[in-house]
Amino acid sequence: MSGAATREHALAAARAHLDSGAFVRDLARRVAMRTESQEPGSAAALASYLADEIGPSLAALGFSHRIHANPEAGGGPLLVAARHEGNALPTILMYGHGDVVRGQDASWTRGAGPWQLVQDGERLYGRGSADNKGQHSINLAALAQVLAVRGALGFNVKWLIETGEETGSPGLAAFCAAERDALAADALIASDGPRLARSRPTVFLGSRGVANFELALTLRAGGHHSGNWGGLLRNPATVLVNAIASMVDGRGRILVSALRAPPIPANVRAALAGIEFGGDAGDPEIDRDWGEPDLTPAERVIAGNTLEVLAMVSGNPQQPVNAIPPSARATLHMRHVVGTAACRDAATLQATIRTHLAEHGFADVDVGEPTLTAATRLAPDNPWVRWALASIEHTTAKAPVLLPNLGGSLPNDVFADILGLPTLWVPHSYPACSQHAPDEHLLVPVAREALEIMTGLFWDLAEQAAKLPRRAR
Repeated sequence: MSGAATREHALAAARAHLDSGAFVRDLARRVAMRTESQEPGSAAALASYLADEIGPSLAALGFSHRIHANPEAGGGPLLVAARHEGNALPTILMYGHGDVVRGQDASWTRGAGPWQLVQDGERLYGRGSADNKGQHSINLAALAQVLAVRGALGFNVKWLIETGEETGSPGLAAFCAAERDALAADALIASDGPRLARSRPTVFLGSRGVANFELALTLRAGGHHSGNWGGLLRNPATVLVNAIASMVDGRGRILVSALRAPPIPANVRAALAGIEFGGDAGDPEIDRDWGEPDLTPAERVIAGNTLEVLAMVSGNPQQPVNAIPPSARATLHMRHVVGTAACRDAATLQATIRTHLAEHGFADVDVGEPTLTAATRLAPDNPWVRWALASIEHTTAKAPVLLPNLGGSLPNDVFADILGLPTLWVPHSYPACSQHAPDEHLLVPVAREALEIMTGLFWDLAEQAAKLPRRAR
């Protein structure tokens, strides 16, 4: 590193990288690749994203890389890359996903559709601009700025890029378990999801888990005229809505004790104190009297559990007839935090729901097998957390928001539980980015600040490497 090279030189290079158009050109190439993992026939595009775009981009920064087949049949390939500068240096694992949700081409109203990156004012429109191509592109670019200014990173880096996150990350857990030694690191630093608000740099330390399950009740083979049989036949829709009402009340409060969140740890409650959700343009107005009454809005979405009805059907809603329907079904969706008793595994959750329904007179309601992902949360007072918050504040002159976990879900359990890493997520999007919807976009001012934040983080990691916690050797 040149004696004249400083942290501010690196931050200036990060700003110039965006202002010159170089970042937009890189992202435009990546957005143009139709990596829709939810679409059959996407295998070639997913493989090309790793082999023709990300692999060469990493190789230009001195990384060796290898593309691996997914251990699960039909799952997309995974890329592992490494740049090793010294055995005595800390090692960071970085993560991103190259796949995107369906383009929904015909529904876009801004830009030029999902596969062409177009700037309109402060917005960069294109599928993957926010989730996740724009975010891992920022992190790649920040590494490049530090490397260019310092001549070396000053730490070791490994990258894991998957291509199946939007279909539930098939094979990711099995791959990481099998490649535990190759992916060994001291911490994970990654980017996904939104900031709390566009002007609020944010760090989150894990994610709530998620469970989806179906409730169904079939009472007979066909419908029967309501005038002839009403009052004589049980209505499955009526029974099912009452079964659901025994689980969650009319204000969104969970009534099944085993599905409720455990008490909030003091350090988590302290981290959430004073945090407000919503308020940006495009955000919905919060229903203040919805959910757990003893929790603040921030605690409800970060440290609490929720049980939602995603869909329900009985009869023919498009063309109702005067008949008692034969069956009803509903899909329920739960977000849960670390320590939720019933969410240890899918079998426990299914048994808990069945027992509850039987105790309340709904034993004949069928409970489908849940799909379940684990919840994770790094302690807010972990030394890696303190380091990251200090670095971001140094760069932005703003105290970053600390969320002990994201309200949504990510495959963070793979990194926290299988690889045993402290996990730091620094998101580069914002709540109204339209991810998963038409008109997805990345905000240029947020991207510019994010490039500075990540460049500052990587610079400080090199400067403070000796002080940071290391994994057991």
